[in-house]
Amino acid sequence: MRLLIYIHSLENGGAERVVANLANYWASLGWAVTVVTVAPRACDFYVLDPGVGRRCLDLTGHSKGVLAGVVRTARRARALRRVLRDLQPTVALSAMHTANVVLALAAHGLPGVRTVGSEHNFPPKAPMGVIWETLRRHAYGHLHAVVALTHECAHWLERHSHARRVPVIPNPVVWPLSQHAPQVSPALSCAPGRQILLGVGRLSEEKNFTTLIAIFAQLAPAHPDWDLVILGEGPQRAALVAQVRSGALAQRVFLPGSVGNIGDWYAQASLYAMSSHFEGFPNTLVEAMAYGVPAVSFDCDTGPRDIIRHGIDGLLVAPGDVDGMASALDTLMRDTCTRAALAQRAVDARERFSMAKISRRWEAVFTGSTCVQGVGADVDMTAQ
Repeated sequence: MRLLIYIHSLENGGAERVVANLANYWASLGWAVTVVTVAPRACDFYVLDPGVGRRCLDLTGHSKGVLAGVVRTARRARALRRVLRDLQPTVALSAMHTANVVLALAAHGLPGVRTVGSEHNFPPKAPMGVIWETLRRHAYGHLHAVVALTHECAHWLERHSHARRVPVIPNPVVWPLSQHAPQVSPALSCAPGRQILLGVGRLSEEKNFTTLIAIFAQLAPAHPDWDLVILGEGPQRAALVAQVRSGALAQRVFLPGSVGNIGDWYAQASLYAMSSHFEGFPNTLVEAMAYGVPAVSFDCDTGPRDIIRHGIDGLLVAPGDVDGMASALDTLMRDTCTRAALAQRAVDARERFSMAKISRRWEAVFTGSTCVQGVGADVDMTAQ
């Protein structure tokens, strides 16, 4: 199969990680895979295997005003259309809403290419403004399919876009994770023998790390052998650092930044916490569980309830219930036996979301099979 994957960049992010993992896996199957980005290769955080082709449109930049935005989108669509004509892929796959719109425009009228978009957020939680919402609603009807990560997202797309087909395919998990720069040793933050409560994600408002730090500040005196580590970068770094300092937690809460050896951190963690206001389908949650880390998460829209089997491999807490989150974390931080039992079952994520299983569902979409209309037995996200 000749496959083109279009995404804005390969910078550090969830959709970018998924694209890199899938591209590398499909290349290992002997497919001719090319990843096309708007951003230059110098922006890449994730590493592609040598067998994956790479094209960069080099058309990044922010537009001031509606007209400038229209011109920028048109330029990207024209550039992508030239690449499509050059490579003549069997399938063109795009990742995230703006890329989906650009692919629909670029491939319009081109024969022989099957176009597939993919949503990586829950659209109601990430509104884009009337112009992009309108473009999405109409452009999705020109794609052969638009893949959603969860049933909630699929139902929204069916109601609010002209998408012809909306199969549900969760993100795959890679275990063990590959390593790349920057590599930061967990030992640089946490002393030997310390228990690690781990959070991972962009340091931005939707991840709600301010609440996680506040909860840990409440629990810290009762759990002197525990530290909180939050991996990631983002616009809230300064505010989070200030929160840690004001709470006199500098020796208990650590923010090492983005790391390329995140598997080492999962392997050291005793418990994973997800405090997000909303998610699409959180890769870090699946990855942590694949490494045998039990998880506690707000039951936010969307994803955690499709990953955590409550009481089996982790705990779900009602959205916004800060006291409930504190109680759940406190319980598991105290109870080594329960933590161990949850951890033993958390590793089921390796099989539940394995690359081979998820890839089969993508292949069905690429070939136009009608068997992928939702999450069925092949990718059983709720089986106990």
